[in-house]
Amino acid sequence: MSEYVIGRAPFATGDFIVRQISVTSFLFICAIPVIDYIEKSSRGGKVTLTEQGRADSLSDFPNKAQKHAIREYWDHTKALREAKSGSNNANDQNSLGGKDDESTDDAQDVTDTWKTELLASLKKFSPTKFERFSRLLISQMGVKIDAKMGMVVSGDHGIDGFGYFQSDEFRTSRVAIQSKRYSDAPVGEPEIDKFKGVMDGFNAEYGIFITTSYYTDGAKKKAVQGAKSVTLIDGPGIVKLVERYQLHISPVQTFELDDYYFEQD
Repeated sequence: MSEYVIGRAPFATGDFIVRQISVTSFLFICAIPVIDYIEKSSRGGKVTLTEQGRADSLSDFPNKAQKHAIREYWDHTKALREAKSGSNNANDQNSLGGKDDESTDDAQDVTDTWKTELLASLKKFSPTKFERFSRLLISQMGVKIDAKMGMVVSGDHGIDGFGYFQSDEFRTSRVAIQSKRYSDAPVGEPEIDKFKGVMDGFNAEYGIFITTSYYTDGAKKKAVQGAKSVTLIDGPGIVKLVERYQLHISPVQTFELDDYYFEQD
């Protein structure tokens, strides 16, 4: 019995039927099950040739009857998709008051609601809690926080954390951390300049500046000037890192109806 995995590798040339069909129309390939050349399989599963599929010489493929079957297959598939799309649009209209033209954007908004809530919550943190959050997040990035210098609170001569990062070459670098919990005000060049000066006092080779707002163009330029650079993490950057490391968030599973619920009797 000949078997193939969809999407894993090209069809083997050892089977005449697969070699011939693969150079015809893609539409014919997708509709092969309706002409009994392969057994029905699940998505991503194995493709198995039927007895008819192995025996057919394909000298007149596709013949008139096969063309008719294939045409009906695609008409039926199109009808199912339209029915499914219509059902989704109806649900969006009911839930959004008929704003079907905004259904895609609204669906995306629902998916990203947690990101908005995350930033809003971070902006309500006390300065001390945001500093602890910053150290926790940065530790997920591979920086080992110092038990003393990395645990101090505000008023600590310009840093909110200190740690060590070991590269693949076993080189350990000192990392200074600064965090600013701002609602709307951006972090400007003077704050980055001040932080880089403080880095020298701790012999830090690198710096990480994290804020819930954003950075001015001057701050971005200042961060990469000189021998010591500063990595800037803004609000959206925090969200991406929290998602990557799943830091105090839980994934939610959802489901999508398959064609069975849209087929007509």
